[in-house]
Amino acid sequence: MATNRLLAYVESRKNLTGGALGVAGLGLTFAGVAGPYWPVVVVGLYGAGALIAPPERPSLPDFPDPSAQLDELRTDFGTLREYLAGIDLPPAAAGRLTELTELLAALLDPGWVSEVLTRDPEGVHALSRAVRQDVPEAVDTFVRTRWWTRLTPGTEPPERHLERQLTVLQDELGSIAAALRDAEARRQESHTRYLEDRSG
Repeated sequence: MATNRLLAYVESRKNLTGGALGVAGLGLTFAGVAGPYWPVVVVGLYGAGALIAPPERPSLPDFPDPSAQLDELRTDFGTLREYLAGIDLPPAAAGRLTELTELLAALLDPGWVSEVLTRDPEGVHALSRAVRQDVPEAVDTFVRTRWWTRLTPGTEPPERHLERQLTVLQDELGSIAAALRDAEARRQESHTRYLEDRSG
């Protein structure tokens, strides 16, 4: 631990700047300017250099790039599909969930959509939230609430809430797909303009 700190200081800006000014102090000594006080000059210049040097910048955290995040998300989506395959849902909710999972599969499918998604961190975050939190929580809450509803008849059926939740999620993911489509259309238009301007 102490060795690491010592090595870090040796490579630090403060030590390098101080060392450079200390060498300049030695140069002044050999030129005869420092006289008998040369040790004080060398140490003083080193200390001044160490004080005026800019502080060390901490290195940036090594976060995974968006394509790696999408790979992890695809794995989690496979796990989610396995979980959903074992859940018995009413026909309307099951149909809505099928549409939603097909949309998620299309957005997570490796290819040009994923390439576009890597330029949209908010879209990746929304997909991650849908796969890892929103969809499983909506289905799990339905399963738990359905059991209690059997004990208290006359309350609003939990499948209605599930259908509404899945509809909201599908609308949210549909807007992401529309935004990606629009971004690609704008990209194509700008490339067309670029080629026309270049040839004209």
